[in-house]
Amino acid sequence: MTSDDPRLPRSDLPRWNRTVRYYASRLAVALLMRLLFRLRVEGRENLPAGPALLCFNHLSWMDPFLLFATLPLRPRLYLFGPKEDDLRVGPRNQLMYWTGAPVPFKPAKTDLLETTRRVQAVFSAGGVLAIAGEGRIHVGERALLPLQAGAAYFALRAGVPMVPVALNGLSWLGFRRRLRVRVGVPIEASGRPTSEAIGALTARTEAALLALVADAPDLARPGRFGLWLTDRFNDWPEGSRAAAEAAAAEAAAAAQPVASGILPIDPDQD
Repeated sequence: MTSDDPRLPRSDLPRWNRTVRYYASRLAVALLMRLLFRLRVEGRENLPAGPALLCFNHLSWMDPFLLFATLPLRPRLYLFGPKEDDLRVGPRNQLMYWTGAPVPFKPAKTDLLETTRRVQAVFSAGGVLAIAGEGRIHVGERALLPLQAGAAYFALRAGVPMVPVALNGLSWLGFRRRLRVRVGVPIEASGRPTSEAIGALTARTEAALLALVADAPDLARPGRFGLWLTDRFNDWPEGSRAAAEAAAAEAAAAAQPVASGILPIDPDQD
């Protein structure tokens, strides 16, 4: 399958046009991100030279732009999502649509077969696909929500390695703050995408991501500009950052063992 596959993003454009848009957007984003932040990449040597699935933790609307600014220009980078009925609606979506990088899917997930074909087209064209494995943003630099099964399914179906990529520093954005990209060791994805294989690959990827974010520092709240920039385009399923923080605290408390205060009964005691 060639790069002229109609299932590739923006296949309505000539190949030269897509190429110009890709390189122009990558270079422009890299320049802007390096002006605003201090970027650091660790484990670059772990990135495969060919098709691969990059599974990253999702902290912010800025995540795709950080990947655009730091990952190699080749193989060509595609992004899974955003979850929209029409990418031509909204300024952020319009910008991403122009680049030709997103592999969109519908919020109701009514296009799963076609989405799978689009993903396969990316790999067949020699590209790499970055997926936010949790499927939504969350609070906490060292936290990770359970990974959804889609990333493992795509990797197994295409027979491409799964690469855990940890992003840190995006929970609170601030001028010239450090943003880190840490690339883990690729995980082989081979065999049929059975439920057992998908579960095993998902568990290995989740464990790898947790290890990669384990030493991430807590971040101080930024100034007025940073507060505005941090949540400018964030889509919190709970409705707001405050609600998401409350839900995370409640979940953490529920996960802690609760002391009942009742002493064990000695069966030999009357």
